[in-house]
Amino acid sequence: MTLPSSSRFVIIGAGIHGLSTAWHLAVELRESGQGSGADIVIVDKTGVGAGASGIACGVIRNNYFQPAMRELMAHSVGVWDSDPEAFSYHPVGYMQISHEGMHSDVASIYEQQQAIGYDSTFVEGEAECMTYMQGIFHDWQAKGITSVLHEHRGGYANNMDSLKGLLAKAESEGVNIVSGVTHDGFERNASGAVTAVVTDQGTVECEHVVVATGPWVQSQWAMLGLPEVTPVLGADGETHDMPTWVYWCLQEGTLEVEPTYLVDNEGNMPPVVHIDTDAPLYDDEGLVTEGPWGIYYKPDFNFGGVQGGYMPYIVDKPGSQVAVDPYGPESPDFVVGADFHRTWTAALAFCQSRFEGKNHLISHEPSGGIGSFTPDSFPVFDVFSENVYFIADSNHGYKMIGVGALVAKELMGEPQRLLEPFRYSRYAEGKLHPVSNSPYPWS
Repeated sequence: MTLPSSSRFVIIGAGIHGLSTAWHLAVELRESGQGSGADIVIVDKTGVGAGASGIACGVIRNNYFQPAMRELMAHSVGVWDSDPEAFSYHPVGYMQISHEGMHSDVASIYEQQQAIGYDSTFVEGEAECMTYMQGIFHDWQAKGITSVLHEHRGGYANNMDSLKGLLAKAESEGVNIVSGVTHDGFERNASGAVTAVVTDQGTVECEHVVVATGPWVQSQWAMLGLPEVTPVLGADGETHDMPTWVYWCLQEGTLEVEPTYLVDNEGNMPPVVHIDTDAPLYDDEGLVTEGPWGIYYKPDFNFGGVQGGYMPYIVDKPGSQVAVDPYGPESPDFVVGADFHRTWTAALAFCQSRFEGKNHLISHEPSGGIGSFTPDSFPVFDVFSENVYFIADSNHGYKMIGVGALVAKELMGEPQRLLEPFRYSRYAEGKLHPVSNSPYPWS
């Protein structure tokens, strides 16, 4: 499709957030009689799912220590549940398996899940946890586990297939999607509001802009002259200047076995497994890590094996804050390699005996990617420059398919309670989300 010279709404990015927002916004416009999908254009420099959404692990979960995240995820799981076939969604459930250092955190998550009616089972005690896990996997052998939170909702989705499902829904509403368009800047009026989006294929006049560019969000942030450093009011009562955006390397990979190699005791596809522990980790060569450490894994026909990941790490690269294209020529420096392969396969064997001696089956295809994180590692959903809505997911993105529905309502002038805790103003006000004892920055 040719890029239009004007559009009421311009959405930058054709990943999970851009497509979901466009689809839901088109429905809102049609049902309210205030327009249609023809009033919306999505532009993407490559195409649907070319970035982070297209290579996401695809895990769908509600397992968050932060109440605001838990409510938002419950809403998103509801959207996944609304059309599993279109979204290529597998509602197999999700398990948070933890050591004693996380016991109280996970107990709190369970209690709050019950308070919002989210179906889950909580198991406590080392012997009880072993019995429960062996009731699912006969070869479960992880030691030192004192709590298991089994979410009976959630699971995982096949990333590109789910994006195709969203694309079909957006296109059925008449949304315009234009690929191969590079966003170069904004035109603004005297008050600072954006009047047009500038691209390499022309300028599009508009009333509203939605930035849904995932790891590239820093580019649009910089184009608007927004701050590279964010003052954060800490629990100590002092204000600390922190980088607004930090890159983390996301470590994921695939064990090249048949996906059916990981089934439960009944031969069915099991829940997604996530384990956090402080137990020393060994392999045939000796000590791998003393912990704490955590991995997640699942069978996946899309990736062709048992697929999952390990803890991310901060990318320390001069100039990376704004300039680096996370999936461009510079990104191979950050792709996971031997350390990840050794740790992840050793951790699989720590959990289940079926994975012992299988470390040589790890795929050596380039994997992982770059995530763009906020000062507290949680999303920012807010309007800047009067009419530019940023969906800055801080790498929580793919599972949050329901954010688009809420953003669409806000674009229609209806503030959404679930998005209020994620305004940028929370940093200056010290309204930060609580921090758990998980080794992951987003848990």
